[in-house]
Amino acid sequence: MQSAKNILQPEHRALKTAVLVLDECNTLSFASAVDPMRAANRLADRPAFDWDYVTATAEPAMLTSALQVPGIPLARLQGCDLMIVVAGFQLARHATPSLLAGLRRIAGTGATMAGIDGGPWLLAEAGLLDGHPATTHWEDLENFATRFPDVDVRPDRFTVSNGRLTSGGAIPAVEMMLHIIAARHGAGFASRVSGLFLYDGAPDPGKPQSRTGVPHRHTALTAKANSLMQASLDDPLPLAHIADQLGTSPRTLQQQFRLRLNTTPQDHYLQLRLAEARRLVTDTDLPLMDVALATGFASQSSFARAFRTAHGQSARDLRQERAHPTHH
Repeated sequence: MQSAKNILQPEHRALKTAVLVLDECNTLSFASAVDPMRAANRLADRPAFDWDYVTATAEPAMLTSALQVPGIPLARLQGCDLMIVVAGFQLARHATPSLLAGLRRIAGTGATMAGIDGGPWLLAEAGLLDGHPATTHWEDLENFATRFPDVDVRPDRFTVSNGRLTSGGAIPAVEMMLHIIAARHGAGFASRVSGLFLYDGAPDPGKPQSRTGVPHRHTALTAKANSLMQASLDDPLPLAHIADQLGTSPRTLQQQFRLRLNTTPQDHYLQLRLAEARRLVTDTDLPLMDVALATGFASQSSFARAFRTAHGQSARDLRQERAHPTHH
C-alpha cells in the first residue's frame, strides 16, 4: 500500500478528485463537496480541481431529492489524488464487499480518502479509519464509536488526519473543502471562495457539532447555555449550576432567554430534551423507558405527559405510526 500523498500543501496542479456518490445521500452534502471545487475553478486562473463522479455500480446514484447522478462505476476507476465518499441513509445496504474492496483499492494507491455525512461509516467499514481521528453526523456518533473501537471518534465538525478527512454533515463539508483549498492555494484565495457563498465562518475542524442550528438571535451567553444543555440532556443541570458555569446569575440568564428567545431557560432545556426524545422514538428502536432516561425523565409517566404535550401524541403512537405508515 502506497503511503498517502500529502494533498494539503501548496500546489498549482489541479487536484484529481473522484466524488463517489451513493444512493440515498442528500443533495446538500453532494453540493457541499462539489460547489466549492467549482467555485475555486471559477476564481483561479487555472483549474484547481479536476473531478469525476463515481457510482457504486453502473447505475446512476439516486439522491434523496430524486436527482440522479451518473458516474464512472467504482470498479472502473483507475485512481485519483482525493476520493470523497458522499453517503446518507441505508449505509448497511451500501457496504457491499465490492464497494469496500473498491475503497481499499483506491486508498491503496495512496489517494487521500474523505467521507461526508454517512461517508465516514463506509470508510470505517473498509478499515480505512483505524487509528485516525474521525467524525460522522451527531445522530450516529455513539453507534459509530461502538462499532469502530479502533477509530479515534470525535464530535468535531470535521477532522483532518494523514490521508484521511471526515465531515459530520453538509455545512462542515464546505468548511472541510475550504480547508483543502486554503492548504493548496492560500488562505486569501480560500476566503474569496468562501465569499462567493456569503459564508463567513472560519473553518475550525475542532468546533463540536451542534444538535440544533443555533439561530442568530442567540447571544454569546444563551448560546453557551444552550451548548451546556445539549451536552447534558440525560441528566439536566440545575439553572443555578448553568449560571455558575457561565459566570453569571440565574436572574441574568432568565432575562437573556426572555429577551432574545422569548422563553425561559427551563422551557428551552425541556424543548431540547423533547426534540431529542422525538428523534430517539422515530429513528431508533430504543425501549421507551430508555428514551425517557436518555432525555432526563426519571419516570415513564412524567415522560409520557411531557411528550404528548410537546408533540400532540404519545411516543408509542408516534412509533407505531412510523412503523406502519399510511399512504394517502
